[in-house]
Amino acid sequence: MPLRPTRHLIAVAAVFALAGCSSVENFLGGDKVDYRSQSSKVASLDVPPDLSQLARDSRYQPQAPVVSAAGLQSAAASSPTVGTPVAPNASANVRIERQGQQRWLVVNQTPDQLWPQLRSFWVERGFNLIVDDPQTGVMETDWAENRAKIPMDFLRRSLGFLIESLYSTGERDKYRTRVERTPEGSEIYVSHRGIEEFMQGQARDLPGWRFRETDPQLEAEMLSRMMARLTGVKDDVARTQVVATPSAPAKARLLAGGAGAVLEFDETFDRAWRRVGLALDRSGFTVEDRDRASGLYFVRYVDPKLAGQEEPNFFTRLFSSGNSASAVQRYRVAVKTVGTKTQVSIQNSQGAPEAGEAGQRIASLLVDELK
Repeated sequence: MPLRPTRHLIAVAAVFALAGCSSVENFLGGDKVDYRSQSSKVASLDVPPDLSQLARDSRYQPQAPVVSAAGLQSAAASSPTVGTPVAPNASANVRIERQGQQRWLVVNQTPDQLWPQLRSFWVERGFNLIVDDPQTGVMETDWAENRAKIPMDFLRRSLGFLIESLYSTGERDKYRTRVERTPEGSEIYVSHRGIEEFMQGQARDLPGWRFRETDPQLEAEMLSRMMARLTGVKDDVARTQVVATPSAPAKARLLAGGAGAVLEFDETFDRAWRRVGLALDRSGFTVEDRDRASGLYFVRYVDPKLAGQEEPNFFTRLFSSGNSASAVQRYRVAVKTVGTKTQVSIQNSQGAPEAGEAGQRIASLLVDELK
């Protein structure tokens, strides 16, 4: 009489079979971005305690409850019309433009038409939206982990979905989407912020979080997927267009001999205003307010040293000398038309030209972003 496997062994065999099929599918897919796999398993990561920020301007707070992937699925189950993804508009005309490391989408739809599609885009990819404000055109995700960065070893290929919580990249990402209205429709800008876990303390046994450099490749990847979402083309087709778009010649340069830190920009005010906003987002500044009529961005900088970091990072080196640094530094970035060009000047919190070393470094940082 042949032996029959027990129910327990059958269950284990089924687990391995399912895990194997899932692993093969993920492996062959070769997806380098995956934020969805953790969206329903763990709580979203708030701003880490040692990277806490000051209260944001009230205009950039969520105007409705936080939008989450789980909430969207629950709403869809109870009502087919609520949370249903917006069908791609085949007539939408979307193209990619590039200047240096900055890329953005130009769309022939108004921000009002785009907003529900962009909201669905981020939620479908496993993000919670902590800022969802159509009035200001700002949408920002919560911190999320890119699970595609975890190596697919034998154990994870076999039992990945059972022991997934034991793996972590030690990194988190968030994205800010800024939608600007143009005479022809809209421009969509996506900026990335990243943090990484590190060990601190004398014995290097206390975990903490610190900012890491902005990743232009992740921004380009999200823009390509957003293009595919809006037009209905395949992801690889959109990705090819984003990568192949050539960069225009440099249009920004520092001006010497002025009262403070000033750079000149070969763009109209409208374009310069939008690109300076993206540069500030990508450079890690917090835009507290903006006055487009006066051409002013009000920005702040929080010293990472006061966030529990022992070793100075990029922003600490940028704004501090030696061991002295203030907790919060506020600046104004003024954008104005001068003849046929646009000038961007760095001012202190009172509106006077920032003639110190910090002003020059901020201007140099913006030039690098705006080239």
